[in-house]
This record gives sequence, structure tokens and C-alpha cells, in this order.
Amino acid sequence: MPSLELPAGALPASTPATPRAFPVLRLLGRGVSRTGILLVLAVLWEVLPRTGLADPTFLPSLSEVLAAGWDLARDGQLAEHTVASLQRSLLGLGLAVLYAVPLGLAIGWYRRTHDVLNPLIEVLRNTAPLALLPLFILFLGIGEVSKVALVVYSCSWPLLLNTVAGVRQVDPLLVKSARTMGATPAQLFARVILPAALPGVFVGIRLASAASILVLIAAEMVGAKAGLGYLVIYAQYNFQIPQMYFGILSITAIGLAVNASLEYLERRLMRWKAT
Repeated sequence: MPSLELPAGALPASTPATPRAFPVLRLLGRGVSRTGILLVLAVLWEVLPRTGLADPTFLPSLSEVLAAGWDLARDGQLAEHTVASLQRSLLGLGLAVLYAVPLGLAIGWYRRTHDVLNPLIEVLRNTAPLALLPLFILFLGIGEVSKVALVVYSCSWPLLLNTVAGVRQVDPLLVKSARTMGATPAQLFARVILPAALPGVFVGIRLASAASILVLIAAEMVGAKAGLGYLVIYAQYNFQIPQMYFGILSITAIGLAVNASLEYLERRLMRWKAT
């Protein structure tokens, strides 16, 4: 009787081939799953005040908030306050990156530097930046310098600590292999230590960007004549609730945009990193 077994690797004629997933449909489904909860929140925000389930005096509908934002954009107030906040935030973040990242690399790589500076770092990083706001205003005045300095201070610690952690997590085998092949200290640092520490550095930059916006908004609420923090607190004092909510949404949008830009920059600079 002839054998009914199939040759190795062959499929029965009735077995359908596995269909390939369409990339466009996959991306569409992923986008819907990510934005679905936001769409639900937006619908609830619009419906609850209109149905009386929420007091529209304190929670105006989303359409009313967006209309107030459109008015702020038309008369130029939104652009003025946004530019003021972005200038302070990005300047403070940039200055912090310029000094905190090299200092973190030195602390992480040189044990003696770590032993000398670590007690001071531990004291300063556990002091809340907003608690020092009166001191910054007292010594630097109520102008731009005190706000930028406060942003620099608040950004320093996530940058410093994550850079140190990135250097400490470099694989010792990579360092030993580079030294075995005759790499000079400068080559070792540029070709091994810095690339391996870059993921930690970018984590610090992203955390610092969030801290810069958070601290700056609080500082603008205390003493400023422009900025999104000033816009929010001014609208609250004058009971312009839709404008207040739109100011909060603008701060959130800026935070998301800055974080997305940093993620894109990280992917471009570290294409070798495994996803």
C-alpha cells in the first residue's frame, strides 16, 4: 500500500498560506488604540458640562475652551506667552546640558571626582527647586535671570545623575577590549565611554526637559508678566476659566512636543541601539 506521508517541508494542498498583515492597517489599528482613550476623554469633556453632569462654571465644555484659545491666538496673547516660556525653558535646559553632562561624565569615570563632589550633590539634589525660588528672586531679582537660573538648577540633577549612571553601566569588557587593542584614554572615552553612556544621557535630557517646564510654570505663576504660567494664574484670578484651561492644554502640548522631538533626535543619533 503506498505511503500517504508528505515530503518534509511540504504543506497539504488544502492548507491556506498565512496571509500577510497589511502594514497600513496595522499602523491604523495601533494609532486608534493609542488615541482612543484621548478621544473618549474629549467626548466626555464636551458632553458632561452640556448635560449638567458637571458645572459648566468650573468645567466649561471643550469647544468653549478651544474657542477661548482661538481668541487668544487671534489677539497675539498666546504667541507672546508661549514664546516667553519656551525661551526661558530652552535656554535653561541648554545651559544645564552644557555643564551637567560633561560634569556627569567626569564624575562617573573618575572615582576621585565622585568622592569629592558626591556629598554636595546629595545635599543639593534633595532640596526642592521651588523651595529656593525666594532665594533666586532675592539674589537675582524678579526678572529673566532668576527664572532661567531656577530652570538650570532644576534640570541639573536629572542630567547629572543619569549621565553618571550611564557611565557606570558601561560594559567593563568593552573598556578592557579597547585598552587591550591599544586605545589611548582620549580614544577610549570618545569611542567607547561616550557612545555607551548616550542612552543614559538622553534619559536625563528628557527628564530635565519635563522638569524645566514644570518649574518654570510655577515660577511664572509667582512673579512674571508673560509666560504660560502667568496666563494660567491671571485667567484664574479673573475667573476666565476657559482661558485657564486652554493655558493648561498649551503647557501639556508643549511638553509632548518637546519630548517627541527629543525621542526623534535620540533615534537619529543612536541608530545602533536595539529597539
